[in-house]
Amino acid sequence: MGRYAETHRRSIEHREEFWRERAALIHWQEPFRQVLDYSKPPFAKWFVGGKTNICHNAIDRHLRTRGDQAALNFISTETGQHATYTYKDLYAEVNRFAAILQAQGVGRGDRVLIYMPMIAEAVFAMLACLRIGAIHSVVFGGFAAASLATRIDDAAPKVMVTADAGMRAGKAVPYKHLVDEAVRLAKNPPARVIIVNRGIDPDMPRTAGRDLDYAALCKEHANALVPCVWLESSEPSYILYTSGTTGKPKGVQRDTGGYAVALAYSMQSIFCVEPGETFFCTSDIGWVVGHSYIVYAPLLNGSTTIMYEGLPIRPDPGIWWKIVADHRVKTMFSSPTAIRVLKKQDTAYMRAHDTSSLQRLFLAGEPLDEPTARWVTDALGGTSIIDNYWQTETGWPILSAQPGIEDTPRKFGSPSFPVTGYDVALLHEATGAAVGVGEKGVLTIVPPLPPGCMTTVWGDDARFVSTYFNTFPDKLVYSTFDWATRDADGYYFVLGRTDDVINVAGHRLGTREIEEAVQAHAGIAEVAVVGVNDALKGQVPLAFAVAKDPARTATPELRAVLEKEVMAAVDKELGAIGRPARVHFVTVLPKTRSGKLLRRSIQALAEGRDPGDLTTIEDPAALEQILSALGVKA
Repeated sequence: MGRYAETHRRSIEHREEFWRERAALIHWQEPFRQVLDYSKPPFAKWFVGGKTNICHNAIDRHLRTRGDQAALNFISTETGQHATYTYKDLYAEVNRFAAILQAQGVGRGDRVLIYMPMIAEAVFAMLACLRIGAIHSVVFGGFAAASLATRIDDAAPKVMVTADAGMRAGKAVPYKHLVDEAVRLAKNPPARVIIVNRGIDPDMPRTAGRDLDYAALCKEHANALVPCVWLESSEPSYILYTSGTTGKPKGVQRDTGGYAVALAYSMQSIFCVEPGETFFCTSDIGWVVGHSYIVYAPLLNGSTTIMYEGLPIRPDPGIWWKIVADHRVKTMFSSPTAIRVLKKQDTAYMRAHDTSSLQRLFLAGEPLDEPTARWVTDALGGTSIIDNYWQTETGWPILSAQPGIEDTPRKFGSPSFPVTGYDVALLHEATGAAVGVGEKGVLTIVPPLPPGCMTTVWGDDARFVSTYFNTFPDKLVYSTFDWATRDADGYYFVLGRTDDVINVAGHRLGTREIEEAVQAHAGIAEVAVVGVNDALKGQVPLAFAVAKDPARTATPELRAVLEKEVMAAVDKELGAIGRPARVHFVTVLPKTRSGKLLRRSIQALAEGRDPGDLTTIEDPAALEQILSALGVKA
């Protein structure tokens, strides 16, 4: 590990010199005066005084050298659509969308909320926002109206962008009626809603004076040319909400210059993709992986990116590998959950396509188990499988093999080593001391956080500090809230969460958010939600609820009816993404004598583990009820 170790050491010990060199990967309209301003820990400002624009770096600067090269391939197996946009095409589309936004009064620093399916217009909207200095907030289309309203109120967008509907598994997923309900619920709704009408929902409602048709606006601004707004490096580029333990989502705020530099660097050091080569990320633009590695990093790099609307098993389980073959994909980025889904299918679907172009498959979102890693390694033959670990908050990987620096050996189940720029430390939960080889510790990052990471929580600097930097009283370190170990060779192994956030197929959901959604049902008095290990998704939420009227849970039939009602309440409040795998009914929840819910003990029982020290429990019979609900004999 000579070259990697030396590069990582230099990135920590000579931080400013290291990042000054990487800053040359993007265009600066005005040079920065200072690489790093860390005068107000833990807040870090990168490339201070430098002016740049992510949209310019992703599109405009490539026009002369690769204007006719494919920039974006949009593929929908749901609608049968396939469109290729060259860099020149993308330039025209984004300029048009930027002019549309400006005509609605959107300018520098204004927010635009994007609630879209996986269609090309979503990419146009994101890039158009950054072109004019606006701040986008993309909300995953699986969230319900109440969750959308919460994000509207926090971001206070001037404009929303949506579509009539998406498609999933051949069925229409209406969007517009959810937008209407969210706008009704919001205290500070947007003045305008721009709608991409795909013709999927013929009954789409429209509100006169507020709702605008995207196709009609495109005709008005057909040949628009909108100059880039040059932003100081630390100005926000976007807000992306992530779940928290309080129930209120946190708006992760990303900067401009540091994010662009980090992503451009990662394409070289981690993903090993050259300009002109094709990158296929199977995520969704509503998640950070979609932001960073469907939209921004490939385009910053001058590569071709693929945006796919559809499932990995429709029209058959070979569809991803057909895309790889048809587009000569060099590097692919997916999740362990998706691979576990494909693992259940006949490998003949994979072998039917020529995947020889695929050199590397990166997997992230939740820990990659060894059986899945071995299966996909064997199935893809010569393709390198690279596990990597990161978070919405960091914007790009924290732990990963970095073959662009040194092609180090991989170990199954390990995301390898700290990425250059990250000063990672494993600390004892109670003492904050560094743990030894093989010992479990909290995975932390010693600040300043490297370029590309969150700069604060939108509108709430105090929450940024209290949430992420207060785990250890005597140490100012960023906590990932994940357990990990490190072996004698320096390889890291991520074990799972230390807090009450559940990792469901790579999507982080706060237990408090789900509990609030369950309690939206008028018949529920109290509830505890825990994350339970699941062979496919990594974790699933499990709810244990106390009904206000015990008669409603007197028989299995009545419990089934109430459970169905609670599920519907969660769907309405949070969306199907937050739906518990089961809702079990009890008359009392396990608590300490001081009233604290014993979530870890409930989780342990649900997973068949020892519930731990229960000396402080108020009512031991509560645990027996949990076991009984689970169908386990005490």
